[in-house]
Amino acid sequence: MDKTIVNKILITLGFLLAYRVLAYVPVPGVDTAVIKSFFDSNASNALGLFNMFSGNAVERLSVISLGIMPYITASIIMELLAATFPNLGNMKKERDGMQKYTQIIRYVTIVITLIQAVGVSIGLRSIGGGANGAIIIDMNLFIAISAISMLCGTMLLMWIGEQITQRGIGNGISLVVFGGIISGLPSAIFGTFNLVNTNQISWVVLLFIFAIILVTVLCIIYVELGERRIPVSYSRKVVMQNQDKRIMNYIPIKMNLSGVIPPIFASAVLMFPSTILQSSTNDIVLKIADYLNPNSYSYNVLMFLFVMFFAYFYASIAFNPKDISENLKKQGGFIPGIRPGEGTMNFLTDVANKLTLWGAIYLGLIATLPWILVKASGVPFYFGGTAVLIVVQVAVDTMRKIEAQMYMNKYKTLSAVGL
Repeated sequence: MDKTIVNKILITLGFLLAYRVLAYVPVPGVDTAVIKSFFDSNASNALGLFNMFSGNAVERLSVISLGIMPYITASIIMELLAATFPNLGNMKKERDGMQKYTQIIRYVTIVITLIQAVGVSIGLRSIGGGANGAIIIDMNLFIAISAISMLCGTMLLMWIGEQITQRGIGNGISLVVFGGIISGLPSAIFGTFNLVNTNQISWVVLLFIFAIILVTVLCIIYVELGERRIPVSYSRKVVMQNQDKRIMNYIPIKMNLSGVIPPIFASAVLMFPSTILQSSTNDIVLKIADYLNPNSYSYNVLMFLFVMFFAYFYASIAFNPKDISENLKKQGGFIPGIRPGEGTMNFLTDVANKLTLWGAIYLGLIATLPWILVKASGVPFYFGGTAVLIVVQVAVDTMRKIEAQMYMNKYKTLSAVGL
């Protein structure tokens, strides 16, 4: 492997190691044992999901407890605003405008982080015994310390993600989320074998679970690598030969245009009401909370429907047929058999809608079917397809980037020797 690629991989691993070290640095002034006990009892609701994405940093109330999610939330909000307001959308298309756009995302991240940090700090008063719950210092002082600590932690994670993108192998923010989920893998494997040793599940059932995981991973890889290639023709005049020559290219449209955003959004929308309702003592409210429990079939049916909805919603933002058709027309390109302009836009919209339908069904099945199969077998084991989807998709994308950089280095080497 090329030395440059090796250095980038080592830089990436170094930054990810620093990220994992930060997960063990707690915010001053809290009883971490009380907080861990609280999160252990809420592993199956929104708090458990939040803890998973942070790499178990929340249960330690680390300085990076909020993780990179405020930055992701800010990016999604800006994407929605850019799709709504044309001036903001045009800003993204310009080099100088993109820098301003990125800076706005950072400012929005600061605001979201401060709001969440203050909310978490106040919420800690209700955890554990005593007047201030898990807080062991003055309440007002703790709110100030925790807000500053968590803000610094989130901004540091954002910086780590940017450094991985610029100096490492790329895809920095996604790799930070990837590292957080993967960090819980050793404990999950240990817990699974502990279930086998205590005869709670048999080796046959363990092999069945492994088969489900393997099939899920293979399906994700197959779909994520799949794309519909729309042929595009460019007419260029060859001056030396005084004749027209047609250059063929293609527009790749992925089957899953929305990525991992729909399962994440759907999980958040469904899990937060469940978490809030569980604190009630009303029988009707508790019954509703049971229907929204992540370990119930009703929750997974709703999960499938919400994933379908968000897949269509986000795909409409991520893929813009109008811009593609206008760019093709400016560059003298056209799809064979399709009229340029509005005809091209309508054709691309139709293709994207058909692919989004199958992509939405795929995301819904990945988010729910693995859990349903494991639950139907009567196994005391939680297996979420959303985490697997994120891990596999980031891994596939990272491998693509490494391969592309290796080809680029080979091309530069051949160009340098005159071949």
